[in-house]
Amino acid sequence: MATATAPRHSRDALDGAEHRRTRPYTPKHNGKVERYNRILAEEFLYARAGHSEAERSAALDVWNQHYNYHRPRGAHDAKPPASATPRRVNKVLASYI
Repeated sequence: MATATAPRHSRDALDGAEHRRTRPYTPKHNGKVERYNRILAEEFLYARAGHSEAERSAALDVWNQHYNYHRPRGAHDAKPPASATPRRVNKVLASYI
C-alpha cells in the first residue's frame, strides 16, 4: 500500500501536527467537522441551485472564502475564524485578516 506525503509547504504549515482519524458522525470527537458539514448543507448545498458541477465548484470556492474569512462566529467574539489564525501562518491573504 502506497503512503501519500503532503507537499513540503503543507507540512511546514502544520508545524508537527498529526492527522488523526475519528469515527464518522461522532460530534463528541469530531464536532467542528460535523458542524461545518451541517452549515455547508444548510447554507450552500440546499440553499442554491447549481446548473453544472463546474458552477457549483466555483460557487463553493466563494462560499468557503465567506465561511472562513467573513462569517462571524461566537467563539471568536463575532469575528471570522481567520482572525484567530496565528500570524506565523503566511498562506492567508492579508486582505482577509
